[in-house]
Amino acid sequence: MCVESDGCEIEGCGSDEVRTLSGSMSPGLMPEPDLRPCKPGQKFRAALLRCRTPAVAAGILSFGNVLNYMDRYTVMGVLTDIQLDFKVTDSAAGLLQTVFICSFMLAAPIFGFLGDRFSRKVILSCGIFFWSIVTVLSSFISTEYYWLFVLSRGLVGIGESSYSSISPTIIGDLFTSNKRTMMLSIFYLAIPVGSGLGYILGSGAKDAAKDWHWALRVSPVLGIIAGTLILLFVNEPRRGGRSRASISCSSWICDIKALLRNRSYVFSSFATAAVSFATGAFGIWMPSYLFRARVVQKMADPCMSGVCRSTDSFIFGTITCVTGLLGVVIGFATTRFCRKKTDRADPLVCAVSMLGSAIFICLIFVVAKKNIYGAYVCIFIGETLLFVNWAITADILMFVVIPTRRATAVAFQSFTSHLLGDAVSPWLIGLISDELQQSYATSALWQFLSLGYALMLCPFIVVLGGMFFLATALFFLDDKEKADKQ
Repeated sequence: MCVESDGCEIEGCGSDEVRTLSGSMSPGLMPEPDLRPCKPGQKFRAALLRCRTPAVAAGILSFGNVLNYMDRYTVMGVLTDIQLDFKVTDSAAGLLQTVFICSFMLAAPIFGFLGDRFSRKVILSCGIFFWSIVTVLSSFISTEYYWLFVLSRGLVGIGESSYSSISPTIIGDLFTSNKRTMMLSIFYLAIPVGSGLGYILGSGAKDAAKDWHWALRVSPVLGIIAGTLILLFVNEPRRGGRSRASISCSSWICDIKALLRNRSYVFSSFATAAVSFATGAFGIWMPSYLFRARVVQKMADPCMSGVCRSTDSFIFGTITCVTGLLGVVIGFATTRFCRKKTDRADPLVCAVSMLGSAIFICLIFVVAKKNIYGAYVCIFIGETLLFVNWAITADILMFVVIPTRRATAVAFQSFTSHLLGDAVSPWLIGLISDELQQSYATSALWQFLSLGYALMLCPFIVVLGGMFFLATALFFLDDKEKADKQ
């Protein structure tokens, strides 16, 4: 017998009722006299409740994260066209990402505070609806108002900040142990996959419509769908999986002080900033760098007007998708294996992968001048190693931070990683490139070399991030034990 929560009987659910040999229904299975058939609306609600499982919620949240990063990097896939259309320099183009990240990181602490105290799925849905609408509207901005286009990216950053700050904490409350690591791996797989799809979507929509503005009009439709699915199918889990009586919220100031005393959290946040610096710089400048390499090798003509060649954005996006998948899977499998050997496996795996990534990132700029395909190979290996730590870093946070501080912890880690990472790197790399180009006679070769010299800053920052992960390993067990006791 199937019974709805309000006491009505759902028709068609009693197919497994048992009758006695005399044909009468067993007394224990007779329908209760106060039950009544469900109305159509109640049946729909019952079916909806059956679909609200932790796995479904994690899948929807991961889908939303894909769209989050897809929208973010769609602009990067058509950056050369934007520069030509608005007639802006490398440093001015870099402001698009810098303004986006600045608004993203400034809004993160606010959403972290709200996420630890109010309905998280409502905040997520409102954030998705907001950035989707702003993205569509930004595609209609005239070329005379570049400042308005830059401002629109800042507003999109506010909307996406709500999602990135809160959604991992819901998954952290729905699952535990290795299951949580696996689900967070799937969730953070959306970062490289979504980023890569952003390049592919941007270049593909531009080529199909012969107009880069259409690149900004596809992902918002999917965003509206994702926001609606979150409202319908994602349950609001109790923070830490416990009752409200057994775990309570402390003041926001106390949360911040506790996080600053958490050494594993602080060092892993600095390491995450190093990752953000490299991925932010690569995300906006690597397609342009590869295109300039093709021009130097006489494989392509310089783009002076019209619709620019999008092959490199498409290839880089595809590489990012594949390496993201490999990196997250390798990170999950390696960490799960290494946990049998040492309890410090999580930060140590991150440190080794970061240091290995720095080697291949350096090789990109060595081989790109002579062999574009060799550069693709180095990018593939370097990004794979860099993406190994995405989900592991989130799991480290879940281990060393108590449940009622997790949204705040994720938000402030996002704030610091963006403040010291990709809020700075796109603009800084563009500025260095512009300064180097002004120092010598401008040519296709020097445009390529100047951008390459600027990007050489990235592997040194990645090595620094590896050092921070090693420091995290020193304090990881002590901080994890403190969190478990609390």
